[in-house]
Amino acid sequence: MAADVPAPSRATDRPGDISPFALGLLLRQAHWRAASVMAEALRPLGIELRHFAVLIELVNRGPTVQRDLAAATGSDKAGIMRVVDDLERKGLAVRKAVAGDRRARAVEITPDGLELFDAAHVAAEPLSERLVAELGSDEAEQLKDLLTRFAYPAGSEA
Repeated sequence: MAADVPAPSRATDRPGDISPFALGLLLRQAHWRAASVMAEALRPLGIELRHFAVLIELVNRGPTVQRDLAAATGSDKAGIMRVVDDLERKGLAVRKAVAGDRRARAVEITPDGLELFDAAHVAAEPLSERLVAELGSDEAEQLKDLLTRFAYPAGSEA
């Protein structure tokens, strides 16, 4: 190999990486960091991030069939069943019959689920501030705006 030919770019998640995978890898690192902070906030409340993801959907959508919860949370059928089972066992959600479809069950958040949902936000506040502590206040808002536009491109359904 000639000495003046640059080596091919290797995909890393280090700052300054020019790999075409760099953005995805950085987003993965950012997700892991944010998820660990959220998990820390949820742990004392007795739930995991996967449970909270379903509670978010139930708050946003109201009663929702499991199939739609699976799609909204990126879960599979068996995974969403386990999460809903956990939430039911904890009294945070209930399954109810869907009118006109004997087989379908809609999942609905309970008053205890709403209370926990609100408590999770209170618990997460200081941790979320720590998450963006390295950024200026304008930068934190700019990052949120950029990620929102990235996650929900113009014309896509949010």
